[in-house]
Amino acid sequence: MSRILLFNKPHGVLSQFTDGESRATLSDYINVPKVYAAGRLDRDSEGLLVLTDDGKLQAKIAHPKFKAAKTYMVQVEGVPEVGTLDQLREGVVLKDGKTRPAKVGAVPEPDWLWPRDPPVRVRKTVADSWLQMTINEGKNRQVRRMCAAVGHPCLRLIRVQVGEWSLAGIEQGQWRDA
Repeated sequence: MSRILLFNKPHGVLSQFTDGESRATLSDYINVPKVYAAGRLDRDSEGLLVLTDDGKLQAKIAHPKFKAAKTYMVQVEGVPEVGTLDQLREGVVLKDGKTRPAKVGAVPEPDWLWPRDPPVRVRKTVADSWLQMTINEGKNRQVRRMCAAVGHPCLRLIRVQVGEWSLAGIEQGQWRDA
């Protein structure tokens, strides 16, 4: 039987178990043999990372051809207008091609949000807002690049769901079996 772990990855942690530069890695938080991340979260992104010991399941979660839905809470600079959200919903042209359409909507700041270390750099003269965004592909830094392409750079990115698995109930830096 496959083992599946759900980990709430903190900001600044690499989505791998080793690093030659003494940066924080999964091994600082997870001491379970033979599990590997199914997909990645950038070092500066937070939230749900699914790990498994099942190579086929790992590929099914991570590979874009399987179209696993991934949902994010995204703090962006500025307040996107309806037309801007429609651009994200239709797909955005990036250097490596057009993205698939995203499900996206403006949402209030999450009430469950933990403090980030280091804090998000916020400019007093520029408003910020939150989006909930679901994509079903995994281009490198895709959500960040999509938001930047429509004029709203990402300040904070938290993955809250991958397929059927949710971040709910998992404290930052903690993991549990699925």
